[in-house]
Amino acid sequence: MATTEYRGLIHRNNADLSAWLAKRPAEPALEPELPIIDPHHHLWHTEARGLYFLPELLADTDTGHNIVSTVFLECQSMFRAHGPVEMHPLGEVEFVAGIAAQSASGQYGETRVCEAIVGWADLMLGTKVREVLEAEIMAGGGRFRGTRYGTSYDEGPAGQHTSRAMPPHRLLDPKFREGFAELGKLGLTFDSWHFHPQLPDLVDLARAFPGQTIICDHVGGMLGVGQYEGRTAEVMPQWRKSIAELAKCSNVNMKLGGLGMTSFGFGFHFRDTPPSSQELADTWRPYIETCIEAFGPDRCMFESNFPPDKQSCGYGELWNAFKIVTRGASAAEKKALYSGTAARVYRMIAP
Repeated sequence: MATTEYRGLIHRNNADLSAWLAKRPAEPALEPELPIIDPHHHLWHTEARGLYFLPELLADTDTGHNIVSTVFLECQSMFRAHGPVEMHPLGEVEFVAGIAAQSASGQYGETRVCEAIVGWADLMLGTKVREVLEAEIMAGGGRFRGTRYGTSYDEGPAGQHTSRAMPPHRLLDPKFREGFAELGKLGLTFDSWHFHPQLPDLVDLARAFPGQTIICDHVGGMLGVGQYEGRTAEVMPQWRKSIAELAKCSNVNMKLGGLGMTSFGFGFHFRDTPPSSQELADTWRPYIETCIEAFGPDRCMFESNFPPDKQSCGYGELWNAFKIVTRGASAAEKKALYSGTAARVYRMIAP
């Protein structure tokens, strides 16, 4: 299977992943009528990561699960090539708004793809970022909901598992916080993607801005690679403690997913055959249940994080795994976890 080098890591592109996933027969969808808002996926076309646009996304979502709508999360895709550098991120919002318009035509199925858009803006601009944010709101055509700012950092080899160079403690930077303050003034959300050592920084940020809606991506980004490989028994208690502290901040919501990324260290991507949903559920359960217990279903939302999580499993198997983990949950709890929290946080049409 062909691979590509991406910042020191080996990633399979979408075409090769599809061939690998085809080695396991597709599973029928569990609870196929359960409405799902997928609050976290990407769209991109790069040499390293391959092509993942609307047709590729729809090929994944067409697995029998009831995906009613989705949220696009920034991935620095289709930035403008010209004009002021600070305005380059508008290209991504414009691109995704076009995809959303395609979906809204109804020609591509009933799923409202990219009903909400989370873009990127350089919050290190301080108060000057407001001009960028206002332009993104306009470019989003009523779909722009907020920004994500990735601060994943690690000084060891685990730090290779991020596509962006970032200094330590960016969330504590006064200039960053100056820009961050502009989000609340415009009613925008903030998604935070980081590794678990940065969780205390996010706690500090959330306490400093108690009125700002914050979403913690990918169960807080616990690392299981590099210097953390084989140290789960040591690292997990630290992660649990940080999750418990973060959950005390009522303005923070948690995304349950990202567990298919190679940075968690489960190693599914090294196998000849993809794992089943049962094996995924057994592996992911401690992380998912810890977050639900800490935050409660009304502040948690399941996410696909596709295509990054495609490195470990198929879209159908991913949602089956989540449904296996929540088999004992009540109808109200499932509604919150699979659609309600996402609809509230991102101001979307609730199923």
